[in-house]
Amino acid sequence: MADINELLSKLNEEQIKPVLDTEGAVLVIAGAGSGKTRVLTSRIAYLVLEKHVNPANIMAITFTNKAAAEMKNRLERIIDGTEYMWVSTIHSMCVRILRRDIDKIGYDKYFTVYDETDKDKVLKRVFQELELDADKLLKSAKNYISSAKNECLSPEEFKTEYKDLRFVNELSAIYQEYENQLMRSNALDFDDLLLKTYELFKTHEEVLDYYAEKFHYIHIDEFQDTNKVQFAIAKMLSKKHGNIFVVGDDDQSIYGWRGAKIENILSFDRVFVGAKVYKLQRNYRSTKKILQLANCIIKNNSERKDKELYTENSDGARVETFIGTDENNEATYVAIQIKSLMARTNYSYKDFAVFMRVNALSRAFEQEFTKYGIPYRIFGGFKFFERKEIKDALSYLKLINNAFDDEAFLRCIGVPRRGIGDKTLSELREFCAGAGISMYDGLMRLDETTIGAAAKMKLYNFRQLIDGFRSFASVNSVSELLKYVLEKTSFKEQFAEKTEENASKLYNISELVNSAEQFIKDNVGAVLSDYLSSTSLATDTDSINEDDAVTVATIHAVKGLEFKCVFVAGLDEKILPIQRSMGDDSELEEERRLMYVAITRARERLYLTRANSRYMYGSREFMTPSRFLKEAQPVLNPITFEKTYDNFGYSAKKDIDYNDEYTVSQSKVGGYSSSYAKTFLDGQQVKENKSANYNGYKRGVKVKHVKFGEGTVIDVKGTGDNLIVDVAFKGVGIKALSVKYAPMEIINE
Repeated sequence: MADINELLSKLNEEQIKPVLDTEGAVLVIAGAGSGKTRVLTSRIAYLVLEKHVNPANIMAITFTNKAAAEMKNRLERIIDGTEYMWVSTIHSMCVRILRRDIDKIGYDKYFTVYDETDKDKVLKRVFQELELDADKLLKSAKNYISSAKNECLSPEEFKTEYKDLRFVNELSAIYQEYENQLMRSNALDFDDLLLKTYELFKTHEEVLDYYAEKFHYIHIDEFQDTNKVQFAIAKMLSKKHGNIFVVGDDDQSIYGWRGAKIENILSFDRVFVGAKVYKLQRNYRSTKKILQLANCIIKNNSERKDKELYTENSDGARVETFIGTDENNEATYVAIQIKSLMARTNYSYKDFAVFMRVNALSRAFEQEFTKYGIPYRIFGGFKFFERKEIKDALSYLKLINNAFDDEAFLRCIGVPRRGIGDKTLSELREFCAGAGISMYDGLMRLDETTIGAAAKMKLYNFRQLIDGFRSFASVNSVSELLKYVLEKTSFKEQFAEKTEENASKLYNISELVNSAEQFIKDNVGAVLSDYLSSTSLATDTDSINEDDAVTVATIHAVKGLEFKCVFVAGLDEKILPIQRSMGDDSELEEERRLMYVAITRARERLYLTRANSRYMYGSREFMTPSRFLKEAQPVLNPITFEKTYDNFGYSAKKDIDYNDEYTVSQSKVGGYSSSYAKTFLDGQQVKENKSANYNGYKRGVKVKHVKFGEGTVIDVKGTGDNLIVDVAFKGVGIKALSVKYAPMEIINE
């Protein structure tokens, strides 16, 4: 175990105060990069080492699986007994509680957790049964049901609370039937993990008392992102001992669209009367110039606690901005900056990240990164466990684990194909619904149906297959079960044709097997339901920075992470801030917090980019600069701020910096345009090189540049005025140069 005095000596004056304040309610307002994880782990270590608190009586809740894993690893290095401590996301905590006691509210302990795809299928079936127009109400119903659960509202309470809402009767009926179908399938959706825990605590006081007594000290990270039901659970758990320690930053509250309440952190000291409040404002992550920009923008929000980040880090490189002619030009600029920095710094590709408000902007970056040979990974899109082939394979495990799960039944009975048609399955489903049984149980009562003899035999064979899997599962590990299922169903044979898509799917199946094997290694004694819970709670961001690749992600996907070099792209009105926030002060403030989060992910370098036009919603649109760029101008361009902003005419000297490179814009039809953004070298506008020998530039040709010296052409793109060459200069690296403008010439050997 570590020495507590040594741990405390590593804390600054702001950090040590909340660590030592162990009793009662404590709120820590922790600015971005202020070392809140160190504060949390140091406080837990202090409780164990100095206060002699049993680790089993400590809970630590954080926002992501990645953050929970990091906290566990840190604690394991400094104290003993961490295996008895609850350190997890709140959803994982709720699954653990529900696996133990959910039978008290009418569910089986082997419940399935439905993802968004499963949820959509159930809702579509609800609409069919209620004979409602799915095109009109499906999306609204899905959103309202999620909101209702986050606000702890039952279908009847929802109907009362939203009595003035159009279609409230229909929405309430949809909500009720959706709940009925989930319960028949012994399934919960993601929101239910919280709501059912809340209901369990509310209706069974002995269960709440058990956990409230167990956890003497409760720690909650990222408190600004909690919703109503999460706050309610936290209050319930802390009712016995009253020791609740929450850490968060109101300036980083960015999940209002999915129910998070910034009021939870802003009102904490009013809800918990007498709570102590501390602020962490010293940033350890970013340079002074990056923090100056972050402070400049976030101060425009009114719904926040007053604070200002500062650092003892260096001033660092200035924040760069770039205006592209279009989205491809913007992406080209980013690609060339990455290539340049890779050539002249010790950065790895994983040190770079490109952030955007909406995932749709990633296409141009994928295209340009591929062209420039830049490895990248996209986050914020499809999760691994939501891929079709993965869901198909897992559906067998879900049905083995939970025989009531009709969604799993319907998915795995059709993959691989068994010649069982939709008509047969529809008839079976209707029979089972009428009998009040699961479709799996319905296979034992086929003689009571009018299903034809041939179809009955196929259904009977399927039942025999699943029964065999269940017997195998009772005496084998999860990974062995998965391999057995894949073998006995000939699952991989559906991807036998040699195509790139099938190769990718087979690779994914292999990775699924690896995930099961790794889970067993990491969780000794874990059972099938534990593994399925882990797959349901996994996110695509859990694996960020595992590969040496540039991260391309939505801002929402990267909160809590940091990178040496960050590009914030798409800084146009209607993108960031998003169009739906216009006219709503509260939503606009959340968009500004998104901008703040994006900026404060950067450690050393920050680039802000936008485009004058974008292809959006089927046509090309002229874009206007984000209002956040205007708010940033006192920092980005303090001397010419008033004069230059009127038409977004930033002084090019101040606005565009290619690190003394000559870069071009890519036109909207492909190729390269000579009418690119103005480029400057040593304060002077680059002049056209009218004596350029366009025909002489080929791979292997030697050139001499007035600044970079002698180099070799390694790639050629475009023709004529649009000719671009990549040149490798000794001691400088690879530069992308416009032949028309770059002051260089071919060396005649």
